[in-house]
Amino acid sequence: MTTSPATPARPEHPADPARPAHPDRSSQPGVDVPDHRGRTGLDQVGRDLARNPDVVVRDVELTSTGWHVLRRTTFDLRGRDGRWTTQQRETYDRGDGATILLYDADRGTVLLTRQFRFPAYVNGHPDGMLVETGGGLLDPDDAGDATAAIRREAEEELGVRVGEVTPVFAVYMSPGSVTERVHFFAAPYTVDDRVGPGGGLEEEGEDIEVLEVDHEEARQMIRDGRVVDGKTIMLLQWAALDGPFAPRGPERDTPAG
Repeated sequence: MTTSPATPARPEHPADPARPAHPDRSSQPGVDVPDHRGRTGLDQVGRDLARNPDVVVRDVELTSTGWHVLRRTTFDLRGRDGRWTTQQRETYDRGDGATILLYDADRGTVLLTRQFRFPAYVNGHPDGMLVETGGGLLDPDDAGDATAAIRREAEEELGVRVGEVTPVFAVYMSPGSVTERVHFFAAPYTVDDRVGPGGGLEEEGEDIEVLEVDHEEARQMIRDGRVVDGKTIMLLQWAALDGPFAPRGPERDTPAG
């Protein structure tokens, strides 16, 4: 009789996943003491994860509590060969976001933004002024409702009060280190839908220029490097392949959205 080899046991680990491995961290802001935004228990995120039997979370260390949160998590991971290894990963938690491509199919235009982005500037962009689709982070008041968030951002940044929106996809943009999932939307607009100048919120340091661009020119901006923002490229390509500016055939005679 042939027997299958036993699955290697998970190695013993001194940490107990049910409690922090470093009790002295209890005095750290964001753990048991409120941080500058009044938050506590930030070191508990991820400790109860059990959806994947090949991953056992051992410890979560809170390393920074600025506006967003940086954590270092220690976990055991079982590989495809059955062996367990202990690994550490840092994750940057800035919440989830939403972005939208506003298009006028009749006039062949899209609404984009241009604003200064310091991370791009410090990493080689000539002037840090990026052309992007409108969008932003979900607020706590949104209660996870990305549609509500994108309606607000469209009016604040682009000056457009949108009607029906089309969900396109939800994507992890940098899954190796950033927890954020971005919800992508598209919606039609007309001249009458532009209820304000846009530009963002001055109290949040936003100074956003609104651009109305021919969709063919917008795609040329990808080719020549004037558009280098990932979410914007994805939505412009979607619009050209499957959305409002896609070629129409016998089975595709109406625009998406």
